Amino acid sequence: MPWKASSVMEERLRFVARLLDGEAMTDVCREFGISRKTGYKVFDRYKEHGLAALSDRSRRPVRYANQLPSQLETLIVRLKSDKPHWGARKIRELLVRRLAGDVRVPAKSTIHAVLDRHGLVKRSGGPRHRARGTPLSGGVAANDLWCTDFKGEFKLGNGRYCYPLTVTDHASRFLLLCEALESTREQLAFTAFERLFAERAHQAGPSPAERPPRAHAPHPEEGSDPAARHEQPAAAGQVRCLRGGVQHRTAPRGDRHEVPGRDL
Repeated sequence: MPWKASSVMEERLRFVARLLDGEAMTDVCREFGISRKTGYKVFDRYKEHGLAALSDRSRRPVRYANQLPSQLETLIVRLKSDKPHWGARKIRELLVRRLAGDVRVPAKSTIHAVLDRHGLVKRSGGPRHRARGTPLSGGVAANDLWCTDFKGEFKLGNGRYCYPLTVTDHASRFLLLCEALESTREQLAFTAFERLFAERAHQAGPSPAERPPRAHAPHPEEGSDPAARHEQPAAAGQVRCLRGGVQHRTAPRGDRHEVPGRDL
């Protein structure tokens, strides 16, 4: 509404005064640059509430569309007090059984927000545990160290995703394996590893160093294997490596083994 910037209150007062003097609503609204609908709203508000109605009103909504009724919020807090160990999911299930369709039951996230607002959510005392990688041995000669990694993912024409699994030699950067897998499951990865070990163990080469015996098998370093991101006392993948005579190393997060400019 284009009231003059001097004082909205004064402009509205002048507007009402001219209407009280008997001037036509259409002419006054045209001069003040407002619509007749706005003019009638201001004038009716003045006749109902007096001069106080000419000041600006708060634009805060009277009721928020997604705000829970106070009775329902009180019920959620009371249920939490009765069952301190219950979370938002169990409280919602109990509300569904009790209300039986009479009231729209809020979502689990909304119930959690209510509990958090009332200080009923316990937060973890410290930072989350992060897995730390093991020191990566220096692969000076060929087959001293092999590095394995999932090179991202991409969507196929049939809507399914492909996860390329690669194995490279750390010293020569020679690509030993590039396998298209349907997921990052450990079983699929180890099937590809076992096939690669079997092929390389029987492959002729110019020197014995390129055909290491089982005791000196290459050391796969798993960069982005999801199973390697969670530090455990003895992960299943590590156990399989140890049983196969392969020393397992995990690269620290953010410290990848790829050398800039020499990546695949």
